Amino acid sequence: MIRKTLSIAAIAALATVAGQSAAEARDQIRIVGSSTVFPFSTAVAEQFGKSTDFKTPVVESTGSGGGMKLFCSGVGVEHPDITNASRRIKSSEFETCAKNGVTIVEVKIGFDGIVLANAKGGPDIALTKQQVFQALAKEVPMDGKMVPNPYKKWSDIDSSLPDTKIEVLGPPPTSGTRDAFVELAMEGGAKTYDDLKALRKSDKKAFKAVAHSMREDGHFIEAGENDNLIVQKLEANPNAVGIFGFSFLDQNADKIKGANVGGVEPTFENIAGGDYGISRSLYFYVKKEHVGVVPGISDFVGEFTSDKAWGDEGYLVDKGLIPLPTNDRSAIRQSALGLQPLTM
Repeated sequence: MIRKTLSIAAIAALATVAGQSAAEARDQIRIVGSSTVFPFSTAVAEQFGKSTDFKTPVVESTGSGGGMKLFCSGVGVEHPDITNASRRIKSSEFETCAKNGVTIVEVKIGFDGIVLANAKGGPDIALTKQQVFQALAKEVPMDGKMVPNPYKKWSDIDSSLPDTKIEVLGPPPTSGTRDAFVELAMEGGAKTYDDLKALRKSDKKAFKAVAHSMREDGHFIEAGENDNLIVQKLEANPNAVGIFGFSFLDQNADKIKGANVGGVEPTFENIAGGDYGISRSLYFYVKKEHVGVVPGISDFVGEFTSDKAWGDEGYLVDKGLIPLPTNDRSAIRQSALGLQPLTM
C-alpha cells in the first residue's frame, strides 16, 4: 500500500475550497456588530432586499466587540460576512482575523456623537467632561489621592446640577459606544486633573486603568446592547440618564433630550462641524474571502456607499447618520468596491 503525503500548501488549498463550499450553502448575507450602526445597516439591508434579486441580509446587534469576535473567528458558512463597528478595529482583533485567514476590507461610513440623555420630563442637564468623570469613575482624585467615588447625587459634584441621585444607564464593555465613551469623555475628564494628566505622560497604562474604570456601586448600570430598551427605561425614570449614539436621540426626540457637554448641544450640525466633544467615526468591515461566494456582498457594499444611502441627502441621514465629506466618501467608496485589504 502506497501512502501519499499532502504538502502544507495542498492542505491549505483544500481548506480554502472547503470553506468556500460551506459558504456556498448560504445565499443570504449575515451581518453582526455594533448596536449604533445596526439601524443604518438594517435600513440598507431592507433597501437592498427591495431593489435587487438578492435576499434581504440578516442583521444582528451583538455589540462592536462581540461582532469582531464572531467576524474574525474564521472563513465559511458558520461565520458572518460583515461586521459593524462604532469604533475602529483594534490591532489585537486585526491579528486574530489574520491568524484565522480573514482578509478585511474597511469601510468608514460617517460620524456619530455619543450623548448623555434623559426623559423630556426630566431636568435639563449641562455637564463638563470633568463632571462626567466625577459622576462615573470608580475612583476620583481628592486631597491629593485617589478615593472611591463619593458622589451620590449630581448636586454633590456641583450645586448647579440637579439635586437627584446619579443613575446612569450605559453600554457594556463589549460595546463600541462604551469604548468611545471612556476614551473621549472619561479620559477627557480625567485629563483635567493635573496629577492624572502627569500620570498619562509617565504611565499611560496606569492612566487608562483609572480613566476607563466605571463605578460599580449602583450609580452606573450596564443596560446591555439594546439602546431602545435604555430609552424605555429613561421614560420610566425621568431622573435617570442614558448613554448611547446620537442617532437614537435623533430618532426619539419626542421622548428624550440630550445634555450639553462643554457648553455644546449634541446636534447634527455640532457633531458634523467637530464642535461637540464626544463624537466618533462609524465603520463596517467586509470579509473578502466571502465575496463572490456568498451572493450579493459587493452589491450590498455598493448600496451602502451610494449617494442615495450615505450622501448628504441620503436615506441614512434621515436615520441620524452624520455623513463624511464628499471627497472622503468618493475615496472610501472606490477602495471598498475595489475590495482593498486593510493593513495595520
